[in-house]
Amino acid sequence: MTGPPSDTDTNIQMWKVKKLVKSLDAARGAGTSMISLIMPPKSQLSQVNNMLTQEYGTASNIKSRVNRLSVLSAITSTQQRLKLYSRVPDNGLIVYCGTVLTDEGKEKKVNFSFEPFRPINTSLYLCDNKFHTEALAELLEDDARFGFIVMDGNGSLYGVVSGNTRTVLHKFTVDLPKKHGRGGQSALRFARLREEARHNYVRKVAEFANQHFITDNKVNVAGIVLAGSADFKTELSQSDLLDYRLQPRIIAVVDVSYGGENGFNQAIELASESLQNVKFVQEKRLIQKYFDEISQDTGKYCFGLEDTFRALEMGAVETLIVWENLEHTRYVVRDSQGSDQVLMLTKEQEQDRTYFMDKLTGSDMEQVEEPMPLLEWIAENYKQFGTTLEFVTDRSQEGMQFVKGFGGIGGMLRYKVAFDELAMYDENEDEFMTDDDDD
Repeated sequence: MTGPPSDTDTNIQMWKVKKLVKSLDAARGAGTSMISLIMPPKSQLSQVNNMLTQEYGTASNIKSRVNRLSVLSAITSTQQRLKLYSRVPDNGLIVYCGTVLTDEGKEKKVNFSFEPFRPINTSLYLCDNKFHTEALAELLEDDARFGFIVMDGNGSLYGVVSGNTRTVLHKFTVDLPKKHGRGGQSALRFARLREEARHNYVRKVAEFANQHFITDNKVNVAGIVLAGSADFKTELSQSDLLDYRLQPRIIAVVDVSYGGENGFNQAIELASESLQNVKFVQEKRLIQKYFDEISQDTGKYCFGLEDTFRALEMGAVETLIVWENLEHTRYVVRDSQGSDQVLMLTKEQEQDRTYFMDKLTGSDMEQVEEPMPLLEWIAENYKQFGTTLEFVTDRSQEGMQFVKGFGGIGGMLRYKVAFDELAMYDENEDEFMTDDDDD
């Protein structure tokens, strides 16, 4: 059994889907020969195959010969693709199939399928002149999982929200003693018993929070919202009873008019703005931490392709930070001496053939591997360098500064690295080609 995916793995899956959405959105076909098929979990392959068979019969009546053949071919290819599966995977199945037009105006067949990185609740079949990616875009928007604790004098509810799905994990009721004027000399004893009962209630709520929101010694939610109609929620947020790992995850404390499920719904509404900002805040915090290393001149940082890859090769990079739209391509070429060189080039540099020429002979060097987008290569190989990979955007001020000022790639190091001294050893080597910003 494999464990739950880590945050880094999920981020990589999201980046891959973003990249896929971008390329699918740009694709266009001649006629209605592009099929988008989405099957939610637990749907039946036999039903989908029957539907495709009916569609094949309908498409046979299309008058335009070229369009008819393209649609029939796409349906057949989709049916062939579905034969690779004995059942619909746990998270559902997404299939894109059809004939697209390349930039040169040539036709190219596209046929692929994959299981999304989390359950997809959409059912879709469309035959159009473009691929429909709206459901994939929703997957990206609704990635984070947030925990809710709704507590008042009558009991508590624990729930999680992920995208447009809300789940109640647990709820319990409590019978707390009320304030009253009886007792005479016993009034203090009653008050003490009441305080003790309240304290035990808060303790019980904290214990259940630890059970539901910590799995394998890790917090399993991106943020926690405390809600309630009395001051219990404030007491819990300030209490030492709540696990030290959960305290920093509290992103909002909101007042609701009800307890239970009605209070859960109200809390979701009131905390919606805080939930949207969590990812944005986490990204800003990460880049700010990176900038702090630079401003304090600790030496435990790197930026630019050349220094970052030197540090990676040394195993010195603890956290690798990469802009999600970095557009470099990675080439591996062999010179006349038989030694391999790695080139990481921008689109402009790819047009300059001098990068691919052997300095000794002046002829083109041999390509050893297929060119590959650098981001894709990093996503597949970062683990061998013993680093954690973080993707960032340029939507925040810090993110924009990281992209414009530091080349969109950098890292926080485990120990100080003297890059100037390393450069002296490597000044005769051309293993790393960088853009002008990194020189």
